[in-house]
Amino acid sequence: MKGAAPEERPWYRHRWPWLLMAGPAVVVVAGIATAWIAIATDDGLVSDDYYKEGLAVNQVLARNDAAAQMRLEARLRVSPDWVELALSSAAGAPLPQRVRVTLAHPTRGGADQALLLEGHAGVYGGRMAPAAAGRWRVVVEDEEGAWRLAGSAQLPDRPEFLLTAAGGK
Repeated sequence: MKGAAPEERPWYRHRWPWLLMAGPAVVVVAGIATAWIAIATDDGLVSDDYYKEGLAVNQVLARNDAAAQMRLEARLRVSPDWVELALSSAAGAPLPQRVRVTLAHPTRGGADQALLLEGHAGVYGGRMAPAAAGRWRVVVEDEEGAWRLAGSAQLPDRPEFLLTAAGGK
């Protein structure tokens, strides 16, 4: 028994191969998780027809100018299931019987709401689905699309806000 040979262990009994394989294994798991998130969620940020939307910018500007000429002002009050709108014209322009109110979420297109509100003498109201907390783009326009008021709102923190023809809040 002069010199006993040291006992050799198989590779999987050593710690270094496992430490060296841990990094790439974590990267593979993270890549699979990222791919699953990308497939399972819809970002809704890119328009299908961005070219036509770009051409329509001049029409939108003309509708904003029409609202400015009428000197329109809209005061909105949003509750969890109801929206109320008070529309006035400092120029004495006739007010429509129905207005369209669009609440658009900046990143989640599925949460957008388009409401057609009826009323008279500039006071309109209607039911709506509860809006998620956060910043919303708000557009008020007549049914024919002759004029438009636009702005943004922080819901539910500021449930009452003002839209003017200049695009203010």
